[in-house]
Amino acid sequence: MLPARLLLFDIDNTLLYSGGAGSVAMTAAFSDLFGVDDGFGKIEFSGRTDRFILRSALEAHGIDGDFETQMAAFLDRYYALLPGSLADKQGTLMPGFPELLASLMEVPSARLGLATGNFSEAARLKLDYYGIEEFFAAGSNLLGGFGEESIDRADVVRKAIENVGAGVSADHVLVIGDTPKDITAALDNGVTAVGVATGSYTTDELRESGAHMVFEDFSDWRQAAATLTGRLS
Repeated sequence: MLPARLLLFDIDNTLLYSGGAGSVAMTAAFSDLFGVDDGFGKIEFSGRTDRFILRSALEAHGIDGDFETQMAAFLDRYYALLPGSLADKQGTLMPGFPELLASLMEVPSARLGLATGNFSEAARLKLDYYGIEEFFAAGSNLLGGFGEESIDRADVVRKAIENVGAGVSADHVLVIGDTPKDITAALDNGVTAVGVATGSYTTDELRESGAHMVFEDFSDWRQAAATLTGRLS
């Protein structure tokens, strides 16, 4: 019998492409609260946690105040706007989904979770809109680590392992994402880094960042499932 494996997925450009719905809703929420129309215009989103992104925008525009209070107000507005933004944009699931997730769920040794820079409720709204929330949920709760927990993505991965990885050895934890920051966060936690080139980075760039395995995409979801669960090395 294969040992237990934990597979932690990033969301944006790994599981799905929202058409930019998240950034549109975040920009509108920032404008509503702080009066800045393009609050995130100079902020790099790729591979960052939402906590980092929000804090960077506040600092860039010289907006002082208690950050936790500001973030709570921002989240209320962002979560109110995100469903409409998701509906407005032409997004899609990435190649191989949801078939890969369904296949993984059939493997007794496999456990799924999230390691995402998204705020947790934003993660739930996105997954629900694209019909894949069930693969990462236990009751009403999503399983994993989320963007409100730290400005450092490695901390998000660490939290996901703590939340979902009981009984799984480090060499059987896989972090799956589309950016070098996903790869670095996995390496910082001493677990397997899996790159998928469905975002802005090529397979070569992901490999050069230290990924242990790299996929162009998950179109061949059967082979991907076998590889990720250790049934095909």
